[in-house]
Amino acid sequence: MKIDGTPYRSVWVNEQDGWSVRIIDQTKLPWTVEILRLTTVAEAAHAIRSMQVRGAPLIGAVAAYGLALALRVDTSAEALERDAAMLNSTRPTAVNLRWALDRMLARLRPLAAQERVAAAYAEAGRIADEDAAQCEAIGTHGAPLIAEIAARKPGKRVNILTHCNAGWLATVDWGTALAPIYKAFEQKIDLHVWVDETRPRNQGAFLTAFELGKHGVPHTVIADNAGGHLMQHGEVDIVIVGTDRVTRTGDVANKIGTYLKALAAFDNNVPFWVGLPSSTIDWTVSDGVREIPIEERAGTEVTMVTGRALDGNVATVRVVPSGSPAANPAFDVTPARLVTGLITERGNCAASEAGLLSLFPERQAA
Repeated sequence: MKIDGTPYRSVWVNEQDGWSVRIIDQTKLPWTVEILRLTTVAEAAHAIRSMQVRGAPLIGAVAAYGLALALRVDTSAEALERDAAMLNSTRPTAVNLRWALDRMLARLRPLAAQERVAAAYAEAGRIADEDAAQCEAIGTHGAPLIAEIAARKPGKRVNILTHCNAGWLATVDWGTALAPIYKAFEQKIDLHVWVDETRPRNQGAFLTAFELGKHGVPHTVIADNAGGHLMQHGEVDIVIVGTDRVTRTGDVANKIGTYLKALAAFDNNVPFWVGLPSSTIDWTVSDGVREIPIEERAGTEVTMVTGRALDGNVATVRVVPSGSPAANPAFDVTPARLVTGLITERGNCAASEAGLLSLFPERQAA
């Protein structure tokens, strides 16, 4: 996708040296576009943990490149296992992290030590390329959902609501929830996106609004609690969100607040769709509410807000009285019964075990 006409991916190998890894520091957006250079596995782990990179597919790709960086220092089997475990501990909820590292280990374990560095970079590159292709395919399969709504209301704009950031900044390219929007926009469908601010880290206000604006997609930022009101008044035609983990039965773990949007959509007969690559499906989990670990992040994300002051400087301010504690669960789980359907790189399906197996029959035996 593009920023001011320049195409970017969210992670790539530095063209100048051929081995270090470049990322966009998402903690600096939307105020400035700052490109970071990662040179060690510790820097890659810090980027994931501190949310300089975030979004389930992107976390997996950066972890894969982080393991490649680690092997430049130590190619032993012991170091390979140690560094993979360290990367895997950085974020607990997004399953793509474990998926990418398991794939890297399966590729690298059988190799001689001297073969591992080149193989690690090649496999990480394949993971990144496949994610970009899968996300574009999600867009291809999801865009007809928007086109169908447009056909039912000729001459009127299609209003889409999304939560958090599930665009190209959360993946290697294209995005998950936003990929159908970008594809429909390319098809000249008249559309508009309601962008949830997504407290407490404001990924919608900071990131989704940033990338939609840079791509020219009409959008409006709203307070998280405004979505239900808009649905009641017919101002939302469809909800499309991303996810950090989907169970084999179709439960969806996503940014905190997603469950409330699903409830409001269900109550107002608004379709609620979830975009995801197959790497986000956790086939080992059946009950999302009880089995998916929910990351508890620092309370300061709730008590402090960063923004640009009227004098142009970026500042962080406290918005909660001193002495008041804050809880900060980062995700919630939307039960499959509230999900209209899932949009994957292989097509669309019901949010159920049968629906997922219809697209991924090779998982039947598992």
